[in-house]
Amino acid sequence: MDDVHPIAEVLSKASGGDFPAVDGGWQRVAPWRDGVEGVVAFTGHAYLAVDDDVSDGTLGSLGPDGFGGASNPRLVSRLAGDGWIDALDIVLVARGLGGEPALVPRSDLRNHPRAEHATSVRSEVATFGYAAPDDRTLVTLSTGLGGMLEVGVETDPAKHHVGTDVVRDALTLVDEGAVVVAACAPGNARALRAFLGAGFEPVASVQLWRPER
Repeated sequence: MDDVHPIAEVLSKASGGDFPAVDGGWQRVAPWRDGVEGVVAFTGHAYLAVDDDVSDGTLGSLGPDGFGGASNPRLVSRLAGDGWIDALDIVLVARGLGGEPALVPRSDLRNHPRAEHATSVRSEVATFGYAAPDDRTLVTLSTGLGGMLEVGVETDPAKHHVGTDVVRDALTLVDEGAVVVAACAPGNARALRAFLGAGFEPVASVQLWRPER
């Protein structure tokens, strides 16, 4: 059995209400995906997933801490170098509903911008949607944050789907009781309300980058 990544372990515990100590501390962990690094911050404790070409001394000199320092834009910019930096997102967790899937595989949506974005930072991305071929509503399931199952959703503006319903339908693709994560920009209030309405709970923040140091 493969080892569970520390980020997956702590997020899984958080889904059950067991959070890291609020001690202002931070921990260094290995990246969970080649070419992608990031910081996952909880209340009063943070995790930095950074490759070993950055020494412990250099990392510590950047001033990370569990009270916001690990997510400081200057720190993130220094570690990313000339590479791409993602937005700071809220991390939400939920549990799968299982049962009869409400969505079907949609390989024709592989070129959807959200699917392409998921492929750039996650692995084993699968695309799903509704059966009607003219419905561009997209749900992605992938190996994402910390190697956990991660879901992404975008509704088709030409259809009249309720976002909460789409997110809830996405949870039917996940085994009953299995933990799934999602990342949502704080300013995307419509999407955030949809995830919260479908039973997701916020537990942390995450910011990813693809370093070019």
